[in-house]
Amino acid sequence: MTRPPRPSPPPGKPSGRRGGRSDRRPGSASPAGEGARPPRPGKGGPSPAGKAGAGSRPGGARPASSRPASSKPGSARGDDRLLFGLHAVAEAWRNPERTCRRLRGTAAALEDLAPTLAAAADAGLDRPQSEAVDRAVLDRLVPGAVHQGVVLEAEPLEPVPLDDIGRSADVAGAALVVVLDRVTDPHNIGAILRSAAAFGAAAVVVPDRHTPPVTGTLAKTASGAVEHVPLVRVRNLAQALEALKGWGFAVVGLAEEAEADLAAVDLPAKAAICLGAEGPGLRRLTRETCDSLAKLPTGGPIASLNVSNAAAVALYEVARRRDRNPAGTGHT
Repeated sequence: MTRPPRPSPPPGKPSGRRGGRSDRRPGSASPAGEGARPPRPGKGGPSPAGKAGAGSRPGGARPASSRPASSKPGSARGDDRLLFGLHAVAEAWRNPERTCRRLRGTAAALEDLAPTLAAAADAGLDRPQSEAVDRAVLDRLVPGAVHQGVVLEAEPLEPVPLDDIGRSADVAGAALVVVLDRVTDPHNIGAILRSAAAFGAAAVVVPDRHTPPVTGTLAKTASGAVEHVPLVRVRNLAQALEALKGWGFAVVGLAEEAEADLAAVDLPAKAAICLGAEGPGLRRLTRETCDSLAKLPTGGPIASLNVSNAAAVALYEVARRRDRNPAGTGHT
């Protein structure tokens, strides 16, 4: 991915400003605060050893000590520098925005990753030598995790400001954004990121204080989507929604008690779908800041959906309408 262009904001639209903390790439922050990332130019060129992707040879792996080196056993599952799982590791390895430090895997897993290692080498990405280790080494690195035989140590992705999403949407003329109101389960967030990537969403916006970091567990659940869809962290969600409105987004909150079905709500080409945590749903201020509320037409003995399932259904509905009418989703 490449970082979206930064044209001057149109009159009356929010201008960026620097500062703050986030889980991803540094940059200008919206009035709502900072967030998490679209792309910038990739990191290419030869590795320090003089070979591009020296450790990325298909099947090429050097044996390693059975003792885990740079990470403390027992602490890895909460470490945002350790990624595991074949899909999460493969997407991170191919992502030019990722700085990869160390790749350890079983012989079988590294063989499965051989096409990915070769692709990164062909692209000239600076990647370390892969290391063949026993599964027990990986079990100690990420205790209790379903690591699928591979663990990658990598730097967290840099944050993307909310204003970057707005500017990119202005250039494209259309964008779909997901907003999560205090959804705290990393499995749900990972699943929503995966759906967001599948249906072409530009970003997932979350409140920084009430959202877990992008750990290996979240990244594995996202199945590589964290490399493609920015998780934009903001200080204040209501202010972030107002900032999106300033960029021309219509904000629709999903609520079971809403009168209209989502399919009946008119949406412009730039739309944000806001979902609340399971149980409490959207908070009062979030509801009041939305342009409208809508529901999914569920029924039967269990009418409610898990938040990640609700997000997938809503994303499908908006994507379906967008494909039929690219200039605006309307309703059909």
